[in-house]
Amino acid sequence: MTYCCGILVRDGIVMIGDTRTNAGLDNISTFRKLHLFEEPGKRVMALASAGNLSVSQTVVSLLSEGIENLETGERERLTDAPTMFQAAQRVGRAVRMVHDSDSKFMENADISFDVSFLLGGQVEGRRLRLFMIYAAGNFIECTTDSPYLQIGEHKYGKPILDRAVNYETDIYDALKIGLISMDSTMRSNLAVGLPIDMAVIRRDALNIELNYRIMPGEPYFTDLRERWSAALRAAHIAIPRPPYATRPVESLPNDGIDTVLPRTGAHANAANAQLTAGQPPAKVLQQQNPKR
Repeated sequence: MTYCCGILVRDGIVMIGDTRTNAGLDNISTFRKLHLFEEPGKRVMALASAGNLSVSQTVVSLLSEGIENLETGERERLTDAPTMFQAAQRVGRAVRMVHDSDSKFMENADISFDVSFLLGGQVEGRRLRLFMIYAAGNFIECTTDSPYLQIGEHKYGKPILDRAVNYETDIYDALKIGLISMDSTMRSNLAVGLPIDMAVIRRDALNIELNYRIMPGEPYFTDLRERWSAALRAAHIAIPRPPYATRPVESLPNDGIDTVLPRTGAHANAANAQLTAGQPPAKVLQQQNPKR
């Protein structure tokens, strides 16, 4: 499995992807899943993939060599697309071509046709855009309201992006948050791992501003992981403990049960109001259970 994310902010796009692939616990390899296409001054694109490696590699090869247009007879390459929308369409068309040619044979071998892509970039004279393409060839576009997209093992890194990223985030802060998201995923899922490829595309620059691979032991990422772990520990220590611990209450009959069952209706509303007002739990329980 893998994890890739694309973050769209006002300044540009950040793309991050791991490189681990596995076919069992004893068959782990490294393959690049973030592919960059650049024609400086005219167009720049980044394509990240997740899912079945044979399918994603075939799709990338088709996009590089070109897909024949049956109406014009011309071969259409990803980098020839006049807009990012049409580039996303070509990725979807390539996915469907591979599905039509390979899916039946894969099904016979009990292999699922599982693939997804992130495509981000800009064509000269057009706006910067980020898309996610599904296994059926359909796609969605990233918006300023939810300025990121993920593929692969996304659930572990999603809370970080939800809390920390917005459209006005600085592009290199977005890169930092994306790396924290990657670290959180690596901590929880062994199928995601180093090296990590990343790219930064600045709006209207029409080139790759940053193309970098993080290798094991790389100083910045090692420091980021340690600082994030320490920050989480410090944060949870700084937050007061919950006031819900059960304790004996002298005013209640001792039935050998310390846990007080929750009340319903008016009693529950009164208890909640008193707790909110700051009264100690024992005081609330005494008011709920006056001595007879």
